[in-house]
Amino acid sequence: MKRLLCLSLLSALLAACSTTTEIPPEDGGRGTAPAAETGLSVPTASALPDTPARALAGRYQRAAWSELPGWESDDLSRIWPLIVRNCKGLMRPTSGNLAVPARATPRAWQPVCAAVADPARAPAAGDAAAVRRFIQTYLQPWRLSGADGRPAINTVTGYYEPLVRGSRERGGRHQWPLYGVPDDLLTIDLGAVYPDLAGKRVRGKLEGRRVVPYDTRAGIEAASRKPPVVVWVDDPVDNFFLQVQGSGRVQLTEGPDAGKTIRVAYADHNGQPYMSIGRWLIDRGEMRADQASMQNIRAWAQRNPARVQEMLNANPAVVFFREETVADPEQGPKGAYAIPLAPGRSIAVDPTFVPLGTPVYLATTYPASERPLQRLVFAQDTGTAIRGAARADYYWGFGDEAGQQAGRMKQRGQMWLLWPKQAGEPSAR
Repeated sequence: MKRLLCLSLLSALLAACSTTTEIPPEDGGRGTAPAAETGLSVPTASALPDTPARALAGRYQRAAWSELPGWESDDLSRIWPLIVRNCKGLMRPTSGNLAVPARATPRAWQPVCAAVADPARAPAAGDAAAVRRFIQTYLQPWRLSGADGRPAINTVTGYYEPLVRGSRERGGRHQWPLYGVPDDLLTIDLGAVYPDLAGKRVRGKLEGRRVVPYDTRAGIEAASRKPPVVVWVDDPVDNFFLQVQGSGRVQLTEGPDAGKTIRVAYADHNGQPYMSIGRWLIDRGEMRADQASMQNIRAWAQRNPARVQEMLNANPAVVFFREETVADPEQGPKGAYAIPLAPGRSIAVDPTFVPLGTPVYLATTYPASERPLQRLVFAQDTGTAIRGAARADYYWGFGDEAGQQAGRMKQRGQMWLLWPKQAGEPSAR
């Protein structure tokens, strides 16, 4: 059956393999409960199941700490809890499934995480100098280069967790659905049948005995049977950009839960390629390229209510969500590494160059400026547009201010992977 499904999908869907975001790791992806926030359990190295090594596309050159610009100025007084949390992810065994993003090798990290968990060796959490000494004692910087061997410098963009207003019931201004995962959505791992296609997934649905691509946005809206709705949002542009970010918070404004804020977390997508509605408006002469901001798109939607769905349908991609409780307002949504993102300390990367879970020293600049932004971050997320050596998406956090920073960020940056000293150069599983 798997062979038949794959054959049916190859010609129609294979192109989507290079455009869809394969976010879920082997333990469930966004929406999976993270490890407990208290206590760090580190198994022995021999107790960690190992899987075959995965090839990385980058090259790595050993560097001295003094070569990291601004390293001594980075305030590490609040970084220790994030190191502990990241170790909880590093100590999860890998599955060997090539359809999920590459992860940092658990066995390489076991001695470091054992030291993190040892009160005799761990620094006081708020002692920035002691934390820096610990990091320099156990980790080695590796300068990331591209496949050509030259130090990589690439684009650093930003993303954030938006807040929108919504209702569990449709009515009044609440007309724009955020959908849950459809019952008829199929996700097929082609590598399970054809080894040459390892790492490729496609999404579709059954029509009779045939597998076809899953519905576009326009197809979903035209269908008589629609996916379940998690929440109805009061603004179409807010709805759209929340899907672009991949997760967000919804303030419920009506019904018995009025006043409550929930999180809608990425659960899956329809496998269709992303298309920019800003580009659609530009191509039709509705606005100039320098006007294609969220504010101007929203204003256009307000002036042209009858054409809003036409604009949205220009993007065939749809993200499906699951509801989560906001347990800690200071923590972000879970990224591809199934660890809550930390504002200003988490980035999305291309895991073929930087395996998930790797601490990274990022050297870039603040949005629309030359002011240095140089700090220790963690590779904990991925994204469709995040491709190439040193390409990163910087997580700014939650709310309007974070959104303003993220929206203006398109800087140049470079990175160093921080890897266990005893383990040699970076590796992945």
